[in-house]
Amino acid sequence: MSMPLFSRTLDQVTFQLAADHPFEWLTEMGVVFAVFDQQDSGNISFGIEKDGLKKFVKYAGAPTRNYKGKPEEAVQCLIRAIPLYEHLQHDHLIRLHDHFEVGGGYAAVFEWFEGETLHAHWSFPPPSKYTDSGSPYFRFKQLPLERKLASLDSIFSFHKAVEERQYVAVDFYDGSILYDFEQHVTRICDIDLYQRIPFVNKMGRLWGSSRFMSPEEFELGALIDKRTNVFNMGAVAFSLIGGERDRSCAKWEASDALYQVAAKAVSLERDERFASVAAFYDAWNEALS
Repeated sequence: MSMPLFSRTLDQVTFQLAADHPFEWLTEMGVVFAVFDQQDSGNISFGIEKDGLKKFVKYAGAPTRNYKGKPEEAVQCLIRAIPLYEHLQHDHLIRLHDHFEVGGGYAAVFEWFEGETLHAHWSFPPPSKYTDSGSPYFRFKQLPLERKLASLDSIFSFHKAVEERQYVAVDFYDGSILYDFEQHVTRICDIDLYQRIPFVNKMGRLWGSSRFMSPEEFELGALIDKRTNVFNMGAVAFSLIGGERDRSCAKWEASDALYQVAAKAVSLERDERFASVAAFYDAWNEALS
């Protein structure tokens, strides 16, 4: 039996929580014009505006509607994520402006980016994202190939930098990709679970979307390292310019040379993949030329 939800209104938006929670501190920061309340991470996020400047506020500590854990666990997860945004700063990563304890929880304040996530699960749940002409993913798939290749380049260059700083992408999927359809700019968000490498899988199934995860991300005791990153990048390529789970050449939109690079990246056998994202990215760029 589901528990009744508590509705709360702040300025221009109404959202639902599992129980009431104070948000007066948020309205003191500006006018709330957007809310994202259906994530299962334990976070609730808001768009706020003050003096013509928009910001994105991610908050942990409230009893959100879809989170199965305790609010204090979500708080600790967000606090642990802060150094990631500081250490992995990049032109293609959403920029962190501030972070602080507030309202019995923790808030992280980011730049506001006029983009849409390619997996907007709160508006377009799968499988409608493939057929609904209003979904960001569907609209992205209609873009010219050169636009999609440019977006992939942003993703690959960021993750090459991630690798250089000895991290691996965990829980990176199309919901972590923001695309501005007006300016044709790509940004990465939600890197909260990225980890230093190498590390050993102590969970069995790690966090993430199975559409993008390597075999070792399902295997207890498996090594998670640079080759795991390579698989993730290949899976992203198949998502944005291929058939996603259908990794056949028939669904591939680009050249055969690029297909061969992506197919090698998603090899189920680790040793058959590129040894690093840097090597994958070099091969990708060579295939583009």
